Amino acid sequence: MERSLKEHFEQTLQEVSIDCAIFGFHAGELKILLLRWKGTDGWSLPGGRIYKEESTDDAANRILKERTGLTDIFLQQYYTFGNANRLTHLSKQDLMELLELALGKDYFHDKINRRVVSIGYFALVEFDQVQATADWYTDEFRWWEIPDVPKLLFDHNEMVVRALHALRQQIRNQPVGYNLLPEKFTMPELQRLYETILDKQFDRRNFQKLLVSYDILEKLDEKRTGGANKSPFLYRFNKSKYEKAMIDGVSFAM
Repeated sequence: MERSLKEHFEQTLQEVSIDCAIFGFHAGELKILLLRWKGTDGWSLPGGRIYKEESTDDAANRILKERTGLTDIFLQQYYTFGNANRLTHLSKQDLMELLELALGKDYFHDKINRRVVSIGYFALVEFDQVQATADWYTDEFRWWEIPDVPKLLFDHNEMVVRALHALRQQIRNQPVGYNLLPEKFTMPELQRLYETILDKQFDRRNFQKLLVSYDILEKLDEKRTGGANKSPFLYRFNKSKYEKAMIDGVSFAM
C-alpha cells in the first residue's frame, strides 16, 4: 500500500488539490459528508489530487466516484482556496504529526513547506445511495448535519460555508432535485427540499405554481398513500426538459 500511495502522489500535481463538499438530502434533512483521518480525531472534506493527464472536472468526478460510488450527479466548481496559510486550526508541526499518523513517517518531510491551492466543488446526492469507501488516509466517513459540523482540518470550515452559499445561489438559477429525490415524489416533498436547502419557508400554492411554470415536472395518475393527510399526487422530472432548464436557467424568486 505504501508503494501504491507513493506512486499515486508521484503521478499527480503536488501543488493543486480538489476538495468536495458533498451535500446529501434524505427524509427532509440536508447533511454533508466528512471523513476522519487515520489514527486521529481530525475531520475534513473528501478530496484528492489531480493526475497530470486529467482536467480538474475529470479529477473531481473521479474523486467523487471513489468516495461515494456515484456517477452522473450534479457537481459544480464554486471557489479556489489559495491563502498563503490554510492551516486554520493547525500549526505545521501539528500537520506533520497528523500526516505521519495517517500516511506514515517521513514521506512528507520534504513537502511540508509546499503551498497547495485547492479547487472547491460541491455535489448533491441522495445520501442513502452513497457507498462511502475508505482510502489510504481515511478511517471513517460520516454524514453530519450542517449545524453540527466540527472544527475541520485546514480551511475546510470556510469551504463548507462557501459551498453552502454557492448551493443556495445555484438553486435560485437552476433546478435541483433530480439526484436528491426518488424517481416519483410529491409536491410537498419537493417543497421540503427547497425549504431545507434555502432555510426558508414558502407558501404552498405559490411554490407549486412557480415549479409547474418551469415545465420540468410530469404529474402522474398516482398518489402517495399511507399518510395521515390527504393523499397527494406523485410527480417525476421530465429528464430532457430538466437538462434544458439546467442549461437555460430558471428564476426562483420567492
